[in-house]
Amino acid sequence: MNNQERRDLELPYIADAEVFEEMKVARRHMQIYNTTDRSDFETLTKLVRGFLGKSGNNVFINPPFYFDYGKHIEVGDNFFANYNCTILDVAKVKIGNNVMFAPNVAIYTAGHPLHPEARNSGYEYGISVTIGDNVWLGGNVVVTPGIKIGNNVVIGAGSVVTKDIPDNVVAAGNPCKVIREITEEDKKYYYKDRVFDEESWTKING
Repeated sequence: MNNQERRDLELPYIADAEVFEEMKVARRHMQIYNTTDRSDFETLTKLVRGFLGKSGNNVFINPPFYFDYGKHIEVGDNFFANYNCTILDVAKVKIGNNVMFAPNVAIYTAGHPLHPEARNSGYEYGISVTIGDNVWLGGNVVVTPGIKIGNNVVIGAGSVVTKDIPDNVVAAGNPCKVIREITEEDKKYYYKDRVFDEESWTKING
């Protein structure tokens, strides 16, 4: 079994010449994307579709955007990532529909062994990350390898997610913990105790 196959099976692998060739291709895509005119939304959207493994409708990522391969990232419809997003997609990163990332969000599937002798051997690994539908990750959120974030979740700014997060909750902190459930009562507020005005409320309710 070669190291690319080992990597894709989430086994320990070594980043050898063949692995680096894949990464070179990704870095060319990344260089083009991050140096494209940032007001040229049409070209940026086309480029994203070219290097992501799967891209739904209405997908936009504000440059700069950093990744290892790109092809291991799958995003659903209505995905938006703000400036300086980093996705180390050694393993699969699956992102659902209607997901938003604030600036400086980092998704890490990559890792290294704890023991120094094992780590110094050159072996590393990637464990997949899954993010559900209707999720908002606040600024500077870090998601570590192997994490699953459920549907309808908000992760507070600055959180480090080291354990799975269930559906329908607000979670925050380092390490990130569930704070409370999101309820129907939350619908009428746009920020803390500020309620939607009549015009916006009418649009929300169709």
